[in-house]
Amino acid sequence: MSAVALVLGVGAAIAAPMAAAQESAPAAAAPKKPSGPVICPGYVKGKTTLVGERTGKKVQAAFEAYNEDRVQEAIDILKEVDPSDDFDRAYVNRFLGNLIASQEGKGMEAFGYLKSSVEPKVLNDLEHAGTLKLLGDLSMQEQKYSDAVSYYDQWMDFTCKEDAQVYTRKAQALYEQKKFDQVASAADNAIRLNEEADKLDKNPYLLKLSAFFESKKYPETVSVAETLVNKFPDNGTYWIQLSSFYMMVERFDKAVQTLDVAYTAGFLEKDSQIKQLASLYSNAGNPHAAASLLAKYVNSGLLKKDAEMFANIANSFHQAKDYKDAASFYGKAAAADSDPEYYRKQGTLLLVAEDYKGAIKALTNALERGAEDPAKIHFSLMEANFYAGNFKAAYEHNQKAKEDKSLRRNALAWEPYIKDKAKNRGIKI
Repeated sequence: MSAVALVLGVGAAIAAPMAAAQESAPAAAAPKKPSGPVICPGYVKGKTTLVGERTGKKVQAAFEAYNEDRVQEAIDILKEVDPSDDFDRAYVNRFLGNLIASQEGKGMEAFGYLKSSVEPKVLNDLEHAGTLKLLGDLSMQEQKYSDAVSYYDQWMDFTCKEDAQVYTRKAQALYEQKKFDQVASAADNAIRLNEEADKLDKNPYLLKLSAFFESKKYPETVSVAETLVNKFPDNGTYWIQLSSFYMMVERFDKAVQTLDVAYTAGFLEKDSQIKQLASLYSNAGNPHAAASLLAKYVNSGLLKKDAEMFANIANSFHQAKDYKDAASFYGKAAAADSDPEYYRKQGTLLLVAEDYKGAIKALTNALERGAEDPAKIHFSLMEANFYAGNFKAAYEHNQKAKEDKSLRRNALAWEPYIKDKAKNRGIKI
Protein backbone atom coordinates (compact mmCIF):
# COMPACT_ATOMS: atom_id res chain seq x y z
CA MET A 1 0.00 0.00 0.00
CA SER A 2 1.69 3.21 -1.14
CA ALA A 3 1.29 6.61 0.42
CA VAL A 4 0.02 7.87 -2.92
CA ALA A 5 -2.73 5.28 -2.95
CA LEU A 6 -3.74 6.04 0.59
CA VAL A 7 -4.22 9.73 -0.07
CA LEU A 8 -5.85 9.35 -3.45
CA GLY A 9 -7.98 12.40 -3.91
CA VAL A 10 -5.80 14.55 -1.70
CA GLY A 11 -6.47 17.51 -3.98
CA ALA A 12 -10.13 17.49 -3.07
CA ALA A 13 -9.28 17.14 0.61
CA ILE A 14 -7.11 20.24 0.39
CA ALA A 15 -9.31 22.28 -1.92
CA ALA A 16 -12.44 21.98 0.20
CA PRO A 17 -11.02 23.63 3.33
CA MET A 18 -9.32 26.30 1.22
CA ALA A 19 -12.68 27.32 -0.13
CA ALA A 20 -13.97 27.52 3.42
CA ALA A 21 -11.00 29.65 4.40
CA GLN A 22 -11.74 32.19 1.68
CA GLU A 23 -15.47 32.65 2.08
CA SER A 24 -18.07 31.88 4.68
CA ALA A 25 -20.50 29.10 3.85
CA PRO A 26 -24.12 30.20 3.57
CA ALA A 27 -26.28 29.33 6.52
CA ALA A 28 -28.28 26.16 6.02
CA ALA A 29 -31.41 24.99 7.72
CA ALA A 30 -30.82 22.23 10.23
CA PRO A 31 -31.67 18.92 8.56
CA LYS A 32 -34.24 16.71 10.12
CA LYS A 33 -31.86 13.78 9.93
CA PRO A 34 -28.11 13.88 10.58
CA SER A 35 -26.08 14.23 7.40
CA GLY A 36 -22.66 15.31 6.28
CA PRO A 37 -19.39 14.24 7.85
CA VAL A 38 -21.05 13.18 11.12
CA ILE A 39 -24.37 11.32 11.35
CA CYS A 40 -24.57 10.59 15.06
CA PRO A 41 -28.04 10.88 16.64
CA GLY A 42 -28.66 14.41 17.88
CA TYR A 43 -25.63 15.76 16.04
CA VAL A 44 -25.79 19.46 15.26
CA LYS A 45 -23.30 20.83 12.79
CA GLY A 46 -21.01 23.36 14.42
CA LYS A 47 -19.99 26.73 13.06
CA THR A 48 -17.26 26.56 10.42
CA THR A 49 -13.95 27.88 11.72
CA LEU A 50 -11.67 29.80 9.35
CA VAL A 51 -7.93 30.34 9.49
CA GLY A 52 -6.65 33.74 10.56
CA GLU A 53 -5.65 36.35 8.00
CA ARG A 54 -1.88 36.03 8.47
CA THR A 55 -1.95 32.24 8.32
CA GLY A 56 -4.48 32.35 5.49
CA LYS A 57 -2.09 34.24 3.22
CA LYS A 58 0.58 31.59 3.67
CA VAL A 59 -1.96 28.82 3.16
CA GLN A 60 -3.19 30.51 -0.02
CA ALA A 61 0.36 30.73 -1.36
CA ALA A 62 0.96 27.07 -0.54
CA PHE A 63 -2.28 26.06 -2.19
CA GLU A 64 -1.38 27.94 -5.38
CA ALA A 65 2.01 26.19 -5.47
CA TYR A 66 0.29 22.84 -4.96
CA ASN A 67 -2.14 23.54 -7.81
CA GLU A 68 0.84 24.18 -10.09
CA ASP A 69 2.42 20.84 -9.06
CA ARG A 70 5.10 22.58 -7.00
CA VAL A 71 4.41 20.32 -4.04
CA GLN A 72 7.78 20.69 -2.32
CA GLU A 73 7.53 24.47 -2.53
CA ALA A 74 4.08 24.29 -0.95
CA ILE A 75 5.51 22.16 1.86
CA ASP A 76 8.36 24.61 2.44
CA ILE A 77 5.92 27.54 2.65
CA LEU A 78 3.78 25.78 5.23
CA LYS A 79 6.77 24.75 7.34
CA GLU A 80 7.65 28.42 7.72
CA VAL A 81 4.25 29.20 9.22
CA ASP A 82 4.22 29.49 13.02
CA PRO A 83 0.56 29.96 14.00
CA SER A 84 -0.30 30.96 17.54
CA ASP A 85 -3.94 29.93 17.25
CA ASP A 86 -4.80 26.25 17.95
CA PHE A 87 -7.09 25.97 14.94
CA ASP A 88 -4.59 27.61 12.59
CA ARG A 89 -1.84 25.30 13.84
CA ALA A 90 -4.04 22.21 13.42
CA TYR A 91 -5.14 23.37 9.97
CA VAL A 92 -1.56 23.94 8.77
CA ASN A 93 -0.41 20.60 10.22
CA ARG A 94 -3.24 18.83 8.44
CA PHE A 95 -2.39 20.56 5.14
CA LEU A 96 1.28 19.64 5.59
CA GLY A 97 0.43 16.05 6.48
CA ASN A 98 -1.71 15.62 3.39
CA LEU A 99 0.97 17.03 1.11
CA ILE A 100 3.79 14.99 2.62
CA ALA A 101 1.68 11.83 2.58
CA SER A 102 1.54 12.12 -1.20
CA GLN A 103 5.33 11.74 -1.34
CA GLU A 104 6.73 8.23 -1.49
CA GLY A 105 8.55 7.06 1.62
CA LYS A 106 7.47 9.92 3.88
CA GLY A 107 4.59 8.24 5.63
CA MET A 108 5.97 8.65 9.14
CA GLU A 109 6.68 12.35 8.67
CA ALA A 110 3.16 12.86 7.37
CA PHE A 111 1.82 10.81 10.27
CA GLY A 112 3.40 13.17 12.79
CA TYR A 113 1.80 16.28 11.29
CA LEU A 114 -1.60 14.64 10.89
CA LYS A 115 -1.57 13.30 14.43
CA SER A 116 -0.79 16.80 15.74
CA SER A 117 -3.67 18.19 13.72
CA VAL A 118 -6.35 15.97 15.30
CA GLU A 119 -5.17 15.84 18.91
CA PRO A 120 -6.56 19.29 19.89
CA LYS A 121 -9.92 18.37 18.27
CA VAL A 122 -10.32 21.86 16.87
CA LEU A 123 -10.60 21.09 13.15
CA ASN A 124 -13.93 21.37 11.41
CA ASP A 125 -15.82 18.07 11.48
CA LEU A 126 -15.18 17.21 7.83
CA GLU A 127 -11.43 17.72 8.15
CA HIS A 128 -11.25 15.98 11.53
CA ALA A 129 -13.10 12.91 10.24
CA GLY A 130 -11.04 12.67 7.06
CA THR A 131 -7.79 13.02 8.97
CA LEU A 132 -8.69 10.25 11.42
CA LYS A 133 -9.30 7.87 8.52
CA LEU A 134 -6.10 8.95 6.78
CA LEU A 135 -4.15 8.33 9.99
CA GLY A 136 -5.57 4.82 10.03
CA ASP A 137 -4.45 4.27 6.44
CA LEU A 138 -0.97 5.66 7.09
CA SER A 139 -0.68 3.48 10.17
CA MET A 140 -1.42 0.45 7.99
CA GLN A 141 1.20 1.57 5.49
CA GLU A 142 3.81 1.98 8.21
CA GLN A 143 2.80 -1.34 9.81
CA LYS A 144 1.62 0.41 12.98
CA TYR A 145 -1.33 -1.95 13.20
CA SER A 146 -2.44 -1.13 16.73
CA ASP A 147 -2.58 2.57 15.81
CA ALA A 148 -4.52 1.71 12.66
CA VAL A 149 -7.24 -0.05 14.65
CA SER A 150 -7.38 2.87 17.08
CA TYR A 151 -7.79 5.51 14.37
CA TYR A 152 -10.37 3.51 12.44
CA ASP A 153 -12.36 3.09 15.64
CA GLN A 154 -12.00 6.80 16.40
CA TRP A 155 -13.28 7.61 12.91
CA MET A 156 -16.33 5.38 13.38
CA ASP A 157 -16.99 6.71 16.88
CA PHE A 158 -16.68 10.32 15.74
CA THR A 159 -18.77 10.04 12.58
CA CYS A 160 -21.14 7.19 13.56
CA LYS A 161 -20.51 5.95 10.03
CA GLU A 162 -19.63 2.51 8.75
CA ASP A 163 -17.46 1.77 5.75
CA ALA A 164 -16.69 -1.63 4.23
CA GLN A 165 -13.11 -0.72 3.36
CA VAL A 166 -12.46 0.61 6.86
CA TYR A 167 -13.75 -2.62 8.39
CA THR A 168 -11.63 -4.64 5.95
CA ARG A 169 -8.50 -2.70 6.83
CA LYS A 170 -9.30 -3.00 10.52
CA ALA A 171 -9.66 -6.77 10.08
CA GLN A 172 -6.29 -6.86 8.34
CA ALA A 173 -4.67 -4.82 11.12
CA LEU A 174 -6.08 -7.21 13.72
CA TYR A 175 -4.83 -10.18 11.71
CA GLU A 176 -1.34 -8.70 11.48
CA GLN A 177 -1.35 -8.38 15.28
CA LYS A 178 -2.37 -12.05 15.50
CA LYS A 179 -5.62 -11.07 17.21
CA PHE A 180 -7.33 -13.78 15.21
CA ASP A 181 -10.39 -14.01 17.46
CA GLN A 182 -11.29 -10.39 16.62
CA VAL A 183 -10.83 -10.58 12.85
CA ALA A 184 -14.13 -12.28 11.98
CA SER A 185 -16.27 -9.57 13.56
CA ALA A 186 -14.65 -6.77 11.55
CA ALA A 187 -14.65 -8.87 8.38
CA ASP A 188 -18.33 -9.75 8.82
CA ASN A 189 -19.20 -6.06 9.07
CA ALA A 190 -17.32 -5.42 5.84
CA ILE A 191 -19.16 -8.29 4.16
CA ARG A 192 -22.52 -7.00 5.41
CA LEU A 193 -21.91 -3.50 4.06
CA ASN A 194 -20.67 -4.84 0.73
CA GLU A 195 -23.80 -6.97 0.39
CA GLU A 196 -26.00 -3.97 1.18
CA ALA A 197 -24.20 -2.06 -1.57
CA ASP A 198 -24.43 -5.07 -3.92
CA LYS A 199 -20.63 -5.31 -4.10
CA LEU A 200 -18.33 -8.31 -4.02
CA ASP A 201 -14.96 -8.10 -2.30
CA LYS A 202 -12.93 -11.23 -1.65
CA ASN A 203 -10.65 -9.65 0.95
CA PRO A 204 -12.94 -9.84 4.03
CA TYR A 205 -13.58 -13.52 3.30
CA LEU A 206 -9.87 -14.22 2.89
CA LEU A 207 -9.08 -12.48 6.18
CA LYS A 208 -11.74 -14.54 7.97
CA LEU A 209 -10.46 -17.73 6.41
CA SER A 210 -6.84 -16.97 7.35
CA ALA A 211 -7.78 -16.04 10.92
CA PHE A 212 -9.80 -19.23 11.43
CA PHE A 213 -6.99 -21.29 9.90
CA GLU A 214 -4.34 -19.72 12.13
CA SER A 215 -6.60 -20.35 15.14
CA LYS A 216 -6.90 -24.01 14.06
CA LYS A 217 -10.66 -23.58 13.75
CA TYR A 218 -10.79 -25.87 10.75
CA PRO A 219 -14.58 -26.42 10.48
CA GLU A 220 -15.03 -22.63 10.40
CA THR A 221 -12.22 -22.41 7.85
CA VAL A 222 -14.06 -24.90 5.64
CA SER A 223 -17.28 -22.90 5.94
CA VAL A 224 -15.60 -19.70 4.73
CA ALA A 225 -13.81 -21.59 1.94
CA GLU A 226 -17.17 -22.96 0.77
CA THR A 227 -18.55 -19.43 0.68
CA LEU A 228 -15.57 -18.28 -1.38
CA VAL A 229 -16.13 -20.87 -4.12
CA ASN A 230 -19.82 -19.98 -4.22
CA LYS A 231 -19.15 -16.25 -4.42
CA PHE A 232 -16.12 -16.48 -6.73
CA PRO A 233 -16.57 -19.72 -8.72
CA ASP A 234 -14.13 -18.68 -11.44
CA ASN A 235 -11.18 -18.48 -9.06
CA GLY A 236 -9.45 -21.85 -9.25
CA THR A 237 -7.29 -21.19 -6.19
CA TYR A 238 -10.34 -21.20 -3.95
CA TRP A 239 -11.48 -24.62 -5.23
CA ILE A 240 -8.03 -26.09 -4.67
CA GLN A 241 -7.83 -24.61 -1.17
CA LEU A 242 -11.29 -25.91 -0.31
CA SER A 243 -10.26 -29.43 -1.28
CA SER A 244 -7.22 -29.16 1.01
CA PHE A 245 -9.35 -27.92 3.89
CA TYR A 246 -11.77 -30.82 3.40
CA MET A 247 -8.82 -33.17 3.78
CA MET A 248 -7.83 -31.45 7.01
CA VAL A 249 -11.23 -32.26 8.52
CA GLU A 250 -11.14 -35.75 6.96
CA ARG A 251 -14.02 -35.16 4.59
CA PHE A 252 -12.24 -37.02 1.83
CA ASP A 253 -15.33 -37.58 -0.31
CA LYS A 254 -15.81 -33.81 -0.49
CA ALA A 255 -12.10 -33.30 -1.09
CA VAL A 256 -12.01 -35.51 -4.17
CA GLN A 257 -15.28 -34.12 -5.53
CA THR A 258 -14.07 -30.55 -5.14
CA LEU A 259 -10.66 -31.11 -6.69
CA ASP A 260 -12.29 -33.08 -9.51
CA VAL A 261 -14.51 -30.07 -10.24
CA ALA A 262 -11.39 -27.88 -10.29
CA TYR A 263 -9.71 -30.31 -12.68
CA THR A 264 -12.72 -30.43 -15.01
CA ALA A 265 -12.80 -26.62 -15.03
CA GLY A 266 -9.14 -26.51 -16.05
CA PHE A 267 -7.87 -25.00 -12.79
CA LEU A 268 -5.17 -27.59 -12.08
CA GLU A 269 -1.94 -26.45 -13.70
CA LYS A 270 0.82 -27.65 -11.37
CA ASP A 271 2.31 -31.12 -11.11
CA SER A 272 1.63 -31.15 -7.35
CA GLN A 273 -2.07 -30.55 -7.98
CA ILE A 274 -2.32 -33.43 -10.45
CA LYS A 275 -0.52 -35.70 -7.99
CA GLN A 276 -2.89 -34.62 -5.23
CA LEU A 277 -5.94 -35.45 -7.33
CA ALA A 278 -4.47 -38.83 -8.24
CA SER A 279 -3.88 -39.55 -4.56
CA LEU A 280 -7.48 -38.63 -3.76
CA TYR A 281 -8.74 -40.88 -6.56
CA SER A 282 -6.77 -43.78 -5.09
CA ASN A 283 -7.98 -43.12 -1.56
CA ALA A 284 -11.54 -42.96 -2.87
CA GLY A 285 -11.20 -46.46 -4.30
CA ASN A 286 -10.60 -45.49 -7.92
CA PRO A 287 -6.96 -46.42 -8.58
CA HIS A 288 -7.57 -46.79 -12.32
CA ALA A 289 -8.55 -43.10 -12.53
CA ALA A 290 -5.44 -42.22 -10.54
CA ALA A 291 -3.16 -44.20 -12.84
CA SER A 292 -4.79 -42.89 -16.01
CA LEU A 293 -4.51 -39.30 -14.78
CA LEU A 294 -0.82 -39.64 -13.94
CA ALA A 295 -0.09 -41.42 -17.22
CA LYS A 296 -1.82 -38.63 -19.15
CA TYR A 297 0.33 -35.93 -17.60
CA VAL A 298 3.52 -37.95 -17.88
CA ASN A 299 2.84 -38.11 -21.59
CA SER A 300 2.08 -34.37 -21.71
CA GLY A 301 5.37 -33.56 -20.00
CA LEU A 302 3.88 -31.93 -16.89
CA LEU A 303 5.00 -34.85 -14.72
CA LYS A 304 8.55 -36.18 -14.73
CA LYS A 305 9.29 -39.32 -16.68
CA ASP A 306 11.34 -40.94 -13.95
CA ALA A 307 11.37 -44.33 -12.26
CA GLU A 308 9.48 -43.13 -9.20
CA MET A 309 6.60 -41.76 -11.26
CA PHE A 310 6.44 -44.82 -13.52
CA ALA A 311 6.37 -47.07 -10.45
CA ASN A 312 3.62 -44.95 -8.90
CA ILE A 313 1.50 -45.35 -12.02
CA ALA A 314 2.25 -49.07 -12.13
CA ASN A 315 1.21 -49.46 -8.50
CA SER A 316 -2.13 -47.76 -9.17
CA PHE A 317 -2.80 -49.94 -12.22
CA HIS A 318 -1.87 -52.95 -10.08
CA GLN A 319 -4.42 -51.91 -7.44
CA ALA A 320 -6.99 -51.61 -10.23
CA LYS A 321 -6.07 -55.18 -11.32
CA ASP A 322 -5.02 -53.88 -14.70
CA TYR A 323 -2.02 -56.17 -14.73
CA LYS A 324 -0.78 -55.58 -18.26
CA ASP A 325 -0.66 -51.80 -17.90
CA ALA A 326 0.88 -52.17 -14.45
CA ALA A 327 3.57 -54.45 -15.86
CA SER A 328 4.20 -52.03 -18.71
CA PHE A 329 4.89 -49.14 -16.34
CA TYR A 330 7.06 -51.28 -14.07
CA GLY A 331 9.04 -52.04 -17.20
CA LYS A 332 9.43 -48.31 -17.86
CA ALA A 333 10.53 -47.80 -14.27
CA ALA A 334 13.10 -50.56 -14.65
CA ALA A 335 14.39 -49.06 -17.88
CA ALA A 336 14.75 -45.69 -16.15
CA ASP A 337 17.13 -46.88 -13.42
CA SER A 338 17.65 -50.68 -13.83
CA ASP A 339 16.31 -51.46 -10.36
CA PRO A 340 15.92 -55.27 -10.31
CA GLU A 341 12.88 -54.94 -8.04
CA TYR A 342 10.97 -53.24 -10.86
CA TYR A 343 11.85 -56.11 -13.19
CA ARG A 344 10.66 -58.59 -10.56
CA LYS A 345 7.33 -56.81 -10.19
CA GLN A 346 6.96 -56.57 -13.94
CA GLY A 347 7.61 -60.27 -14.34
CA THR A 348 5.24 -61.26 -11.54
CA LEU A 349 2.40 -59.23 -13.06
CA LEU A 350 3.04 -60.56 -16.56
CA LEU A 351 2.83 -64.05 -15.08
CA VAL A 352 -0.59 -63.19 -13.62
CA ALA A 353 -1.60 -61.72 -16.98
CA GLU A 354 -0.51 -65.00 -18.63
CA ASP A 355 2.15 -63.32 -20.73
CA TYR A 356 4.65 -66.06 -19.96
CA LYS A 357 7.25 -65.05 -22.51
CA GLY A 358 7.29 -61.49 -21.19
CA ALA A 359 7.37 -62.75 -17.60
CA ILE A 360 10.40 -64.94 -18.31
CA LYS A 361 12.28 -62.01 -19.84
CA ALA A 362 11.50 -59.62 -16.98
CA LEU A 363 12.24 -62.14 -14.23
CA THR A 364 15.51 -63.13 -15.89
CA ASN A 365 16.49 -59.45 -15.96
CA ALA A 366 15.72 -59.25 -12.25
CA LEU A 367 17.99 -62.22 -11.51
CA GLU A 368 20.80 -60.93 -13.68
CA ARG A 369 20.74 -57.58 -11.87
CA GLY A 370 21.01 -59.13 -8.42
CA ALA A 371 17.44 -58.95 -7.15
CA GLU A 372 16.78 -59.90 -3.55
CA ASP A 373 15.21 -63.29 -2.72
CA PRO A 374 16.43 -65.01 -5.89
CA ALA A 375 14.78 -68.28 -4.84
CA LYS A 376 11.35 -66.66 -5.12
CA ILE A 377 12.22 -65.40 -8.58
CA HIS A 378 13.33 -68.91 -9.55
CA PHE A 379 9.96 -70.19 -8.34
CA SER A 380 8.15 -67.63 -10.51
CA LEU A 381 10.39 -68.53 -13.45
CA MET A 382 9.51 -72.18 -12.86
CA GLU A 383 5.82 -71.34 -13.20
CA ALA A 384 6.29 -69.09 -16.24
CA ASN A 385 8.40 -71.66 -18.08
CA PHE A 386 6.03 -74.48 -17.15
CA TYR A 387 2.99 -72.68 -18.58
CA ALA A 388 5.04 -71.66 -21.61
CA GLY A 389 5.85 -75.35 -22.22
CA ASN A 390 9.54 -74.96 -21.36
CA PHE A 391 9.58 -77.94 -19.00
CA LYS A 392 13.32 -78.40 -18.92
CA ALA A 393 13.86 -74.77 -17.90
CA ALA A 394 10.97 -75.07 -15.44
CA TYR A 395 12.67 -78.07 -13.81
CA GLU A 396 15.99 -76.21 -13.54
CA HIS A 397 14.35 -73.29 -11.75
CA ASN A 398 12.43 -75.74 -9.57
CA GLN A 399 15.69 -77.23 -8.35
CA LYS A 400 17.07 -73.82 -7.46
CA ALA A 401 13.85 -72.83 -5.71
CA LYS A 402 14.10 -75.99 -3.56
CA GLU A 403 17.28 -74.65 -2.03
CA ASP A 404 15.22 -72.09 -0.09
CA LYS A 405 13.69 -73.65 3.02
CA SER A 406 10.59 -71.47 2.82
CA LEU A 407 9.91 -72.63 -0.76
CA ARG A 408 11.14 -76.22 -0.56
CA ARG A 409 7.77 -77.79 0.23
CA ASN A 410 5.98 -76.04 -2.66
CA ALA A 411 8.85 -76.74 -5.03
CA LEU A 412 8.77 -80.44 -4.15
CA ALA A 413 5.05 -80.50 -4.89
CA TRP A 414 5.70 -79.07 -8.35
CA GLU A 415 8.62 -81.35 -9.20
CA PRO A 416 6.71 -84.56 -10.14
CA TYR A 417 4.12 -82.52 -11.98
CA ILE A 418 6.85 -80.96 -14.16
CA LYS A 419 8.43 -84.36 -14.79
CA ASP A 420 5.12 -85.90 -15.83
CA LYS A 421 4.38 -83.09 -18.27
CA ALA A 422 7.87 -83.33 -19.73
CA LYS A 423 7.62 -87.11 -20.06
CA ASN A 424 4.27 -86.83 -21.83
CA ARG A 425 5.88 -84.48 -24.32
CA GLY A 426 8.89 -86.68 -24.79
CA ILE A 427 11.23 -84.22 -23.14
CA LYS A 428 14.06 -85.64 -21.11
CA ILE A 429 14.99 -83.70 -18.00
